[in-house]
Amino acid sequence: MLFFTIVLKRFGFFMGLAGLGALLTAAPVLAQQRMIPLDKLKSGLAFTGPEILDLQADDFANPALPSMDRGAKLWKQVAGKADKSCQSCHGELSASMKGVATRYPAIDKASGQLFNLEDRIRQCRQKNQKANEWPFESDELLAMTLYVTSASNGMPIQVSIDGKAQPRFEAGQKIFMTRQGQMNLACTQCHDQRYGIKLFTDKLSQGQPNAYPAYRIEWQRLASLERRLRFCYTGVKADIPPWGHGDMRDISLYLMWRAQGLNIEVPSVRK
Repeated sequence: MLFFTIVLKRFGFFMGLAGLGALLTAAPVLAQQRMIPLDKLKSGLAFTGPEILDLQADDFANPALPSMDRGAKLWKQVAGKADKSCQSCHGELSASMKGVATRYPAIDKASGQLFNLEDRIRQCRQKNQKANEWPFESDELLAMTLYVTSASNGMPIQVSIDGKAQPRFEAGQKIFMTRQGQMNLACTQCHDQRYGIKLFTDKLSQGQPNAYPAYRIEWQRLASLERRLRFCYTGVKADIPPWGHGDMRDISLYLMWRAQGLNIEVPSVRK
């Protein structure tokens, strides 16, 4: 703990945190509060090095491409008791799924629950194909999510926070603004207040979600936004919600709203 305290002090994390903590505790979270102006939004690529930029841009060496290929095969693969593929219902992905990833998380009309794209794929597989749901963070689910997301590549994020989504958005915003864990840090303190500052060898990013699922070099595999969020919980030494927990959906909705103005960016690579 002493080591982490020294590191954080060195990079200015404790500068004014007492006052900010009091503000976050005493004042109600304002609806639709933007800490980063729209014209200052930056993708995670803006905070990485040239080697990652080159790797992501390489149409042959990008390590996320095998998952893209797998997703394309799964799209056409017949599965379940219904003996259907995704293509059986939706047709060609480029037309039917265009823009879909820009709108998630979204409220599922039938259940009233907040679904991310993985939830929708799992439900569709179980309900329409009559097949077993793919487990969270499974290779199949990540590959399919990446492939579906690719149909929205280059399109701006446009999630809805109206109606039944509003309380879930506000809950996600509260999580982002609240100190957590033994490190007593809030997401906003790193990703709104200190982005661009170096921690060890890497710059802190704005924590934007527009590139997920992303291939992360440190994990040597494709990873969902939820896994990245869970890793942040580990970093501040906080209790990690179970996979698929509502808190993860809430904060994802807030993050996607916070990222409006950025385009979907896949297949992506992160360090």
